[in-house]
Amino acid sequence: MYNIKKHSNALELPIVLQKLSDEATMPDAKELALNITPSTDFAAVQSLLRETEDAYTLIASFSSPSFGSCKNILSALSRSLIGATLSIRELLDIAEVLRIIRSVKRWREECSNKKDYSIDYLFSGLNPNKYLEDKMNFVIKSEDEISDNASPELAEIRKKIARNSSKIRDDLEKLVRGHTAKYLQDAIITQRDGRFVVPVRSEYKGEVKGIVHDTSSSGSTLFIEPMTVVETNNEIRVLKSRESDEILRILTELSSEVSDFADSIKYSYNALVKLNLIFAKAKLAFNMGGSVPKLNNKGYVYLKRARHPLISKKTVVPITLSLGGDYDTLVITGPNTGGKTVSLKTVGLLTLMAMCGLMIPADDNSEIAVFSKVFADIGDEQSIEQSLSTFSSHMVNIISILDECDDNSLVLFDELCAGTDPVEGAALAKAILINVSSLGAKCVTTTHYPELKSYALDTYRVQNAGCEFDVDTLKPTYKLNIGVPGRSNAFAISKRLGLKDNIIDTAKSQVSEDDMRFERVVASLEKARKEAEEERAKVSKLKSDLLVSKTKHEQLYKEFRAKQEKLMEQTREKASHIIDDARYKSGQLLNELEEMKKTLNAENASNTLDKARADYKNT
Repeated sequence: MYNIKKHSNALELPIVLQKLSDEATMPDAKELALNITPSTDFAAVQSLLRETEDAYTLIASFSSPSFGSCKNILSALSRSLIGATLSIRELLDIAEVLRIIRSVKRWREECSNKKDYSIDYLFSGLNPNKYLEDKMNFVIKSEDEISDNASPELAEIRKKIARNSSKIRDDLEKLVRGHTAKYLQDAIITQRDGRFVVPVRSEYKGEVKGIVHDTSSSGSTLFIEPMTVVETNNEIRVLKSRESDEILRILTELSSEVSDFADSIKYSYNALVKLNLIFAKAKLAFNMGGSVPKLNNKGYVYLKRARHPLISKKTVVPITLSLGGDYDTLVITGPNTGGKTVSLKTVGLLTLMAMCGLMIPADDNSEIAVFSKVFADIGDEQSIEQSLSTFSSHMVNIISILDECDDNSLVLFDELCAGTDPVEGAALAKAILINVSSLGAKCVTTTHYPELKSYALDTYRVQNAGCEFDVDTLKPTYKLNIGVPGRSNAFAISKRLGLKDNIIDTAKSQVSEDDMRFERVVASLEKARKEAEEERAKVSKLKSDLLVSKTKHEQLYKEFRAKQEKLMEQTREKASHIIDDARYKSGQLLNELEEMKKTLNAENASNTLDKARADYKNT
């Protein structure tokens, strides 16, 4: 029977869920995070991812609401419904939950973006109860104390207790300061069993009349309640009993009010826990640099610059690969510690994360398939020696996988059939991959077997991939190259480390011509790939330079147009000023001529005036 937990553990999903749990603040949300199981329902995964994305958007726009670390109150609410009296601690916990509910509800209402989000149904499920919250905070001062103002009766009782206590202290102060002081061990007033007493030396027991309530461990001191305060102490004892009864009555009444709203508070609390978990998913996405992948139910996976979430962002090398498009099986080869297993786990872990409603650490436009089953057989490619029992245990797991996988499965084999005779191991590995392919499953495997490289080269819908290794520095680059098998580079590395040429030549002579030819083909492919990458880099640089030049030209043109417009505007303003000045002067001249008309010959003045008007019109 398919065991999702087993394969999730192999891909280290629980470690990611622990990180998610750390982002949650409410204990119940933390627990939910640790128990998340990848969903195989396509619509459910869509819904989960949409909720995470919406929380992510809200955090980016308005920061995150504060959920605090309020405790589970469901048991207390259930007890209130059957008439139980809740403790002060339980009532305080409920008051804190009501405060958080009100705070989170207000946070959503104050978000200026009025867009609807998929998690709004949870915000709508938050029902603040300011009346009950305020009442509990008014009645309860702390976990150990009820407020004096919780009821008039309680206030009156405590006043009487205070008066009587003060009276006793006054009486005892006189006693310890008076002639009785010489009989005391210390001039202090203390309490035993809630009654005021004084410490009397045992040899003076008969000198202080009263009731002995306690004796020191050495027997040298007796704690005596003087007869003068016995009556008042009795009154205090009665008042204390009445105080306890009144506090119980107040707590019972408050518990009854809680029961009236218990169902509403339960509903709100559950909504609060779910919101806390969803916002924890969003916070984890921020920490991991996550994005929302596209989803499909066709078995297609495309990871663009994907990063393993459990490796530091500063050191992890992103990988880009696809599966289920041009090929269904990917064979990853390369040297030890070169990144093969990390690449394999990245595919599986990011798939499971998406199926849990988590954003994945990959670039935008990555795509994840929702598989019905995800299988993982993870080996240890760095082991120096593997025993038969290790091989057997892996084979038992592989047999189980082959029995259960189908055309909607993702199968991940790490070092398939390693740890046994190389010839038989390679043949078994090839046969297993052929079987998985015939079932229609999508498969990624890592291997050192050269036979699987040849299988990937010759077989339809099977592709090679290689983890790159820098022979010059003798270090892996962790770069995954699709379409080119990885090389062991054993001869090149040995030569680089100083192994004599004659030994290397002897070793080469032991390798079959077919194997040497294959390695030469692989080397040729790798060389061609690097040359193509260099050419792409050059073209990319030329495009970038061209874009920079184009941007600079457009900027210069904009600046030229702006200067041109400014110059034209200045010219227009000058021309307008000249025209306005001319009109002003012509108007003055007309005024002067009007004055002259009054004093000059009417006919001459009229002619002069007509001429001036004509000049004015022509200006």
